[in-house]
Amino acid sequence: MRTLLIAFALLASPAAAQDSPFVGEYAIAEGPDVGGGLLIRNDGRFQYGLAAGALDERAEGRWEARGDTICLTTEPKPVPPAMSKGTPGEIDGAVPTIAVTWPNGRTVAGVDFTIGFDSGDPIDGYTQYDGWTMPDEDTRIPRWVEVREPIYGITAPRFVLTDADGGKLHVIITPNDIGVVDFEGACAKRTERGLTLHRAEGEMRFVRLGED
Repeated sequence: MRTLLIAFALLASPAAAQDSPFVGEYAIAEGPDVGGGLLIRNDGRFQYGLAAGALDERAEGRWEARGDTICLTTEPKPVPPAMSKGTPGEIDGAVPTIAVTWPNGRTVAGVDFTIGFDSGDPIDGYTQYDGWTMPDEDTRIPRWVEVREPIYGITAPRFVLTDADGGKLHVIITPNDIGVVDFEGACAKRTERGLTLHRAEGEMRFVRLGED
C-alpha cells in the first residue's frame, strides 16, 4: 500500500507548518481491489490518488480546519469532461447508428445509451469499439439519444436527431480534467484509525500510516 502512495507522489513537503492532528499520510481502507491514499501536508495542502478497476482519480489543493473537521478544496478547479455532437463517419466500412469517440477519433467502448423513436419502446444498449448499429429487422428511425459514460459518470443533455442526421449520432467526449476530483466542500473527520472523508459520491475510509 505504501508503494501505491509513493506512485501517486504523495510525498511530504515541509513549509509554513500548521498545527493539526490531521497532518499525515493515509492509505485507503476500501478493500483489496482499491488502492490509493491521501496526504494532508503541514503547509495547508493535500494530495489524493485512487485506483479502482478502470477508475483512476487524483486531486491536489488546499485544506482548512472547520471545527473538528478539515475540508478539502481542489486547486485549480477542474474542468469536467464534456460530450458534444460530431459528424457521423465510417468505422470499418460502415456508419454505425451510434459512435462515441475521443477528439482524436479513437472510439470509446462501454458507453451506455437509450434510443427513442416515434413509436414503440426505446432501446437500451452500450457501444462496442465499432459503435452500435440498429438491428436490420428494426426499421424505425432514431429520434433522440441519451448517452452515459459509466466509469467517470459523464453525461449530456438528450441529443435530438433531425432528418438531416439520418438516424445517426456521433458523440465526442472531450476529456478536459477527467479523473481530477472536485473536492469543493468535501470534509473529513478523525476516526480511531485514521479519518473518514465525506464526499458527494459517499464516504471514504482512510487508515493513518506510520503509527505502528
